[in-house]
Amino acid sequence: MVEADKDSMTADYRARSYYLRDGAFLWFDRSGFDHRAQFVLDYINKVDELGFSKRQFRCAQIKADLERFRSLDFDDVNTINKVAARLEYNLTKAFFRYAIGQRFGFVNPKYLLNRLDVLESDSVNTTYRGLFDIPVERFGKRAYQMMIDKIRHDSVDHYLAEIQPRGPLYMQLKEELSRFSAGSPAYNRVLCNMERCRWRQPDYPSLHHKYVLVNLPSFHLQAVDGEKVLSMRIGCGSFETKTPLLISRIKRMDVNPQWVLPRSIIKNDVLKHVGNAAYFRSRNFFVRERKTGKVIAPEHITSEMLTGKDYVLAQKGGEGNSLGRIIFRFNNNFSVFLHDTSSRGVFSQQDRDVSHGCIRVEKPFDLAVFMMEEKDEALIDKLSYSMAAREIERNPALPEEVQDTLQTDKLVRSINVSPEIPLFITYFTLYPNEGGVLREYPDIYGYDQVIGRHLRNYR
Repeated sequence: MVEADKDSMTADYRARSYYLRDGAFLWFDRSGFDHRAQFVLDYINKVDELGFSKRQFRCAQIKADLERFRSLDFDDVNTINKVAARLEYNLTKAFFRYAIGQRFGFVNPKYLLNRLDVLESDSVNTTYRGLFDIPVERFGKRAYQMMIDKIRHDSVDHYLAEIQPRGPLYMQLKEELSRFSAGSPAYNRVLCNMERCRWRQPDYPSLHHKYVLVNLPSFHLQAVDGEKVLSMRIGCGSFETKTPLLISRIKRMDVNPQWVLPRSIIKNDVLKHVGNAAYFRSRNFFVRERKTGKVIAPEHITSEMLTGKDYVLAQKGGEGNSLGRIIFRFNNNFSVFLHDTSSRGVFSQQDRDVSHGCIRVEKPFDLAVFMMEEKDEALIDKLSYSMAAREIERNPALPEEVQDTLQTDKLVRSINVSPEIPLFITYFTLYPNEGGVLREYPDIYGYDQVIGRHLRNYR
């Protein structure tokens, strides 16, 4: 049976590995099969309520073989040894498939989503753009051994009850699933969002009184402070430069920031303009030597400066800066942030996947005030003036981190967010609005299609 089984899910590999290493029988002893087998059958008999096929969990075969044992209904084709072996293997396979899926997810998002967009590729190596950086719990050796121990120590029923997803969104989606016919687009959409709810995160918005939530498909941001909700439109990464999914904490707001251009933009958009000083001047771009801080005149900018590590290309802060008048900084592995924008017209568009990965916010001043624990009127007035000032006197020769600590009587450069505000950048194509009603959003990055293809292994 092991050699004939060609299924390729993690659960299938684990089941085969256990018996290929001469693992002892888990379900069968001299008395036959006990109530543990029935517990497994009871749970897998309801997988259709989760959108999955009982056939993929060998439900009918397990049920028929248990009946044979109870009635001692054996014959030349279905001998007692053959039925016992079949039950033993199918129970282990079904238990692993169900338990791993409900506890950790039927899809591994880090594996699936972080192998979608090729960043660079040659004949030897391929690197991918990181798209999912939420440290979800994953199935591993410890979880595998725990599942084996639960079977051996007669804790199957308790364990299967314990691992069920219980979040309010999951329960709402599970109820929603029954409204649609299997295989319909609406049905598949619910399945994909239920799967997202199975990915156990280290932190959730519901654990906080004050937080910021960005659901990319909705093109909206919600800043929640208890019962008060500040909602605004956002612009996010395009299909080619997707905004990554992550959890972090907003720790600082920088006013009139300089924009240090990433290498991807330099390579694709700027390099071809080397030699055109007017291009750099009209955009307030400047090149600074990292070691000395010396600023290079636009006429002397070279391709080697833009592509090397000794120089940095930046845009002066203030009016017309691509980051707008304020940026909200948080730790992440992608150099993406929330920020204002000089291109305000984006917020009147229906489709707002327009950036290189950062998130542009419609109401930056309101969001900045939201971040403040104490609503200091004098600081708020300074912030308002600083974000409206036409000329920002900054010395481009100074490092950005030094300039951010400078303040004048009228201008504020940087404001620490204390306590830091939890930030959740998520991706749900079905999500409740402020009234708790599920709303449908476009699958802007095609993640539903990717997850849906993988879930077909269980349908």
